[in-house]
Amino acid sequence: QVQVVESGGGLVQPGGSLRLSCAASGSIASILTMGWYRQAPGKQRELVAMITISGTTNYADSVKGRFTISRDNARNTVYLQMNGLKPEDTAVYYCNTHVLSTTIRTLEVWGQGALVTVSS
Repeated sequence: QVQVVESGGGLVQPGGSLRLSCAASGSIASILTMGWYRQAPGKQRELVAMITISGTTNYADSVKGRFTISRDNARNTVYLQMNGLKPEDTAVYYCNTHVLSTTIRTLEVWGQGALVTVSS
């Protein structure tokens, strides 16, 4: 089994910053990708940012230049540094990871979600 635990959500004023963290644990042989999705009320879940095992990153156009994704391979952890936050960034942010398990299965695992609220 593989689990992910998120932390770092909260309330922040427009223009402020937050950092989300997501740590994966369990029967992991290799983490292929780690990333963040978000879902605002009444909207579909959307990709925010993704990073591969080699460090290649992909961002939604709406967050380019404001958000930075990074990973610590030794700790199986991914971070999302969010700067210049806007009210439209308000959403539940979900960690997502694709891992190769020790039983040589590819698994997709989702976190429980972290609420980010941007409001004055």
